[in-house]
Amino acid sequence: MSLALRSRIDGWFLARRPPSDTLELTQRNVYIVPTRAGWMLGATLLVLLVASINYQLNLGYLLTFLLAGCVAVGMHVGHATLRGLALHLTTPAPQYAGSAATLRIVLHNTRRRPRYGIGLAVRGSRQWAWSDVPAQGSASVDVAFRPTRRGLHPVPVLTAETRFPLGTFRVWTVWRPAARMLVYPAPEPHPPPLPAGEPRSGPSMATAAARSSGEYDGVRAYRRGDPLNRVVWKMAARAQAAGSDALVSRDAQQSQRHELWLDAQATGLPEPEARIARLCAWVLQADRLGIDYGLRVAGRTVAPSQGEAHRRACLEVLATC
Repeated sequence: MSLALRSRIDGWFLARRPPSDTLELTQRNVYIVPTRAGWMLGATLLVLLVASINYQLNLGYLLTFLLAGCVAVGMHVGHATLRGLALHLTTPAPQYAGSAATLRIVLHNTRRRPRYGIGLAVRGSRQWAWSDVPAQGSASVDVAFRPTRRGLHPVPVLTAETRFPLGTFRVWTVWRPAARMLVYPAPEPHPPPLPAGEPRSGPSMATAAARSSGEYDGVRAYRRGDPLNRVVWKMAARAQAAGSDALVSRDAQQSQRHELWLDAQATGLPEPEARIARLCAWVLQADRLGIDYGLRVAGRTVAPSQGEAHRRACLEVLATC
């Protein structure tokens, strides 16, 4: 079968599967085929049957039909292992392109007997995750895969299968989830230091209120010549534990005349994807240091701030721009 024909058949088959984050397995969407061991066992039974007929061996007949009966029972038990099972996909968390990601699948079993040897994987992958589901209970399975491109993508097509109890039949199904997954760009491995701050466009109310108090209310990237008593050593220790030697200094708001903007033009790189990778690394670095920072890329702007929500907003812009 040619690759183009196989691709057309796969496309036609998947188009008949409505996307859904919950799948109830019935006899209409569970399929069964013999495995290689099953075909070998079938050939062995055929040889035993021919030899028993040729030599008129009653014990040969007994052995042949006994094994054939076991195979028939195993086929029924294997099909029942998947039939009636409910699969639910939890909301996938954002991941970075090129890094290992997982999808959590919850298996629900409403029957009074456990189900054994159920495997799940991304369709076409060989990284299987196996689990048993207790009677009238649930089990969680983490399916691993590696997203390659940034952006908002559909969750890949999944496959569930079992070869329980004899391994002679492969019982399987195909699941097309409806959820979409946000993939952040892969950060640059060794980015340069953060760019210099830009002059503020105008004084803020917080700056005006702090001019009389003289309190240290903010932090900024360390600049050569800053007094050592202004260095935030706790942040420096956390940054060093994270593998960075960057420092930050306390900054009185009356002296905060600059703000940090992570601009695509400041990366100095000609390729758009390389710019986004450097901006991603800068966002993570600024967030790790606890510095207020803004983002400008592809005509989109995120105002300076800090915190987990701000970091997620910046990474989402970088993923979808």
